[in-house]
Amino acid sequence: MNSVSISGKFTRVGAALLAVVLLLLTSCAQIPRSGPVGKSKDESAGNPNAPVFFPAAPRPGAGPEAVIEDFYLAGSGYEDDYAVARQYLTQASSVTWKPDQRALVFRKASVVATGVENVFNYQLDLAYSVDADGVATQLPEGTTENIPVTLTQVDGEWRISDLPDGTAIPEETFKVIYGAYPIYFYDPTFTYAVPDVRWFIRKKTVKAMTSALLGGPAPYLKGAVVSAFPSGIKLARESVPVVSGAAQVDLTAKDLVDASNEDRLRMQTQLALTFRSQPDVINVELRANQDLVRVEDNGTVLPPVRDESVPGYQIAVSNNDLVRYENNRLSPLPDIRSVAALSPRAPAESAESQAAAFLNADRTTLYSIVPGQPARALTTRATLSRPSFGRYDWVWTAGPGAAGATEVVAFRPVGVAESGSVPTVTLTPGWLAGRTVKEFRMSRDGTRALVISQQNGKSLVQITGIIRNTDGTPRDLTVPLTLLTPRDPDQGVWVDDTTVAVMKASASDAVTPELLSLTSTQPQQLAPWPGLTALSAGNGTSEIYGQSAEGIFQRLGNGWSPQLKGPIDPSFPG
Repeated sequence: MNSVSISGKFTRVGAALLAVVLLLLTSCAQIPRSGPVGKSKDESAGNPNAPVFFPAAPRPGAGPEAVIEDFYLAGSGYEDDYAVARQYLTQASSVTWKPDQRALVFRKASVVATGVENVFNYQLDLAYSVDADGVATQLPEGTTENIPVTLTQVDGEWRISDLPDGTAIPEETFKVIYGAYPIYFYDPTFTYAVPDVRWFIRKKTVKAMTSALLGGPAPYLKGAVVSAFPSGIKLARESVPVVSGAAQVDLTAKDLVDASNEDRLRMQTQLALTFRSQPDVINVELRANQDLVRVEDNGTVLPPVRDESVPGYQIAVSNNDLVRYENNRLSPLPDIRSVAALSPRAPAESAESQAAAFLNADRTTLYSIVPGQPARALTTRATLSRPSFGRYDWVWTAGPGAAGATEVVAFRPVGVAESGSVPTVTLTPGWLAGRTVKEFRMSRDGTRALVISQQNGKSLVQITGIIRNTDGTPRDLTVPLTLLTPRDPDQGVWVDDTTVAVMKASASDAVTPELLSLTSTQPQQLAPWPGLTALSAGNGTSEIYGQSAEGIFQRLGNGWSPQLKGPIDPSFPG
């Protein structure tokens, strides 16, 4: 792909743009692209101080390639329904073009002739793709896409007569005018609030959030989470005004009026959680064709738990037995018999009960143990990922099945008599075919799992949703969301409800853990440390622990603070 001149231009544009951004953001002004700077008057739509581009209008006498390039640069100017960008289109195309159907975010671009008269390809090296509901897909370097563009002459000037819906935005520009915002759904029991991070234009967030919420969860969460809003419910008007701090969400009357007060309260709560990031929204009003619908909070609906915390202690192995590690001290695991004869490794503890699970030293057998009973072997395979407890005391691991194919297995050892059979579920998702699972870690809300898998030494870090039967029994995994990292990690843990920490363990080399966030397009590197072989995390980025031959270390600022030496494989409940 020959894109030297144009990509170089975009690099210069990006560098200059970022300099302007930093200057203007500190003064709460808007970002000029060209022409005068002004402020939006529509202060109910989102952040009134969000950056705004004022792109250049078409240049007289510009050739087809320049018109295409300038049009897509003008596509960053979303004000007045992309009024300037529409000037580059013929009248018919200006009416039919739908810019907000998707945004292609590119690292570099070039205009390439196709050999067909007046037809060109806008050739992109893609970084991400964002659909109409704000669902972003990160794309590895080298991902390309061609946008076909047809031009014609109108009154002697080249104009675009045919093009796909959507915009294409330089990566530097995207980072300025778009932001990551969680909208919220529920776990199937309405106990937990589950974040579904979307990317919206910063100045148009309230309406965009509402529409996305009504549209349902992102693909990787479908079937794993639920919404209080019934399928098919819609906005009764194409705006969500914020009046004196109240977001007025006007919905189709029949759907809202027919709902129970409990459902309406959950709808209102779901919107309030979603609008948490909006400083001008204080409360939410539900309206049916503009008439206020009162929602009574009579105490029958408990607010959902957001970003569930874990207990402050960890389970670990010391002197070849399970121990509790807390406040830099060790103590026996309460009411649990010794398992020293089984050489336990990689232990996990339930956050809901006193159940524990662990692997043997070869990592080929998974054991569970509950108070009052001896440990029992749950499965033996060629290799197993370390166990992780989720909702309803199901403990999860992954390894090859009898035929060698990768299987994800879950067991529920709690409440089973010593001679009884432990309930088990085996899942064989197609997206894990041919891959070896190195890590399978349940989220604290029980609706998602972090999966790190490898094939030919290359890792994928993914988030999958857990689909369950009505009794909580796992039934399937969703097609996952992939988080990009330049490294090939083989370990990972949840840090909070939108962040995971990952690393490639090494007993001999310096290891640099990374934070991967659903709300960021770039990994955040933590301080390197020699010989890190294990990773655990409690509540937030200040409670990240690493282990080496020298002992346990806790993240402290931009470094690591020595803790206890002796215990190995520490893990917070979950």
